[in-house]
Amino acid sequence: MAKSKIRNNSAILLICCPDQQGIVATVTRFISEHSGNIIHLDQHVDVEQDVFFMRIEWELDGFDIKPDDIKEVFRPIAEQFQMDVQLRFTTFTKKMAVFVSKQGHCFYDILSRVRSGEWHVELPIVVSNHRDLEDVVKLMGMEFHHFKMTKDNKAEQEAEQLALLKDRGIDLVVLARYMQILSDDFVSHYPNRIINVHHAFLPAFPGAKPYHQAHLRGVKLIGATSHYVTADLDAGPIIAQDVIRVTHKDSISDMIRKGQDTEKSVLSHAVWNHLQDKIAVYNNKTVIFE
Repeated sequence: MAKSKIRNNSAILLICCPDQQGIVATVTRFISEHSGNIIHLDQHVDVEQDVFFMRIEWELDGFDIKPDDIKEVFRPIAEQFQMDVQLRFTTFTKKMAVFVSKQGHCFYDILSRVRSGEWHVELPIVVSNHRDLEDVVKLMGMEFHHFKMTKDNKAEQEAEQLALLKDRGIDLVVLARYMQILSDDFVSHYPNRIINVHHAFLPAFPGAKPYHQAHLRGVKLIGATSHYVTADLDAGPIIAQDVIRVTHKDSISDMIRKGQDTEKSVLSHAVWNHLQDKIAVYNNKTVIFE
């Protein structure tokens, strides 16, 4: 596969804490005093919840704290402000697994972004409950793992899937129109690390053939939603959404085509933000540092 473009050797802190004076000054001073050069800083205050969020990125070249020691040295500041802190490094390459069923539009879009080097990520395995995409996955030199799912073997199959993900060191699971409901146990192993996409008609048109149902109702907008998966079905923190207009002139096939285009872009936008460590999750909501 093509290699990703060269990235800055930098560190990222994602911070969430009660809002109070002095947070930005203290964090930036910490970086400056250790010879760090800040290249990105974004912040947000949820005034209703009185919660402060910040994403700050700085260059590690010349920084006088070793990467492995940064979190420990920063600990007194985190304790002072009651911070929930996540530390990330831009040179770290995440490993992603894609789960698919029969529809390939989202998978092909993801594949093109990975192979072109647009995304700084590895895609070693594809998991599916059908074999429709097996040939193309193997043609691209990736592992394809088929798990036939039934109501009687679901727990056993999911256990094998989890073992596979652990063995391959997977950091992120992307459900690219994977038509299976993950169990609570499966989700618990990857909190805020499973991303799903679905048509934005939910809950108005649930179940099979949502575009057919929408066509019969004469809808004027269709769209898609991408979110982190939680135990509460399709109610996890929303990462990205978009809509596109349709008219009475659009056939069912037109609506499917437009809907799938939206699903692709929305899912890819969500995955991109996750890979860039631009998402903070709080109270089942997301703050996206665009």
